[in-house]
Amino acid sequence: MLHSGICSLLSLKAVETMARLSHIALSIAVNVLVLMCIFAQEERYSDEIDHFDYHIFFKNNTIRDAYYDCYMEIGPCQTDIMTYITGIFSEVYQSNCKKCTEKQKEMFLAVTDWFRKNEPNKWQLVVAKTIKDMKKKATQ
Repeated sequence: MLHSGICSLLSLKAVETMARLSHIALSIAVNVLVLMCIFAQEERYSDEIDHFDYHIFFKNNTIRDAYYDCYMEIGPCQTDIMTYITGIFSEVYQSNCKKCTEKQKEMFLAVTDWFRKNEPNKWQLVVAKTIKDMKKKATQ
């Protein structure tokens, strides 16, 4: 009888110890996750394009057409910024500008709204190409 009482007492102590260790491990894991969230920075597009004066895009047909032609791959991309902007546009559109800075979100919304209102046929072609590009990227 004494032997079974000692075994029960030892088993109870072992369970309590394991429960404490589990609690400590859980606390450590939660703290690590919290720290990872605090220190993790979301990937963003380069803020180098934040200074880009996108308003000229609305006033100058030649510039606007050059960007459109570059994106649609029916004309050359004439500048590095043109290549960069048209290169990320499909992802920007599909992700609803998730990696954009606030300034880039402003630019993206202004340009897409302008196309929807003023060049709906071109906008439909841009959307179709964007979808095609994202499907192609997904299969790679």
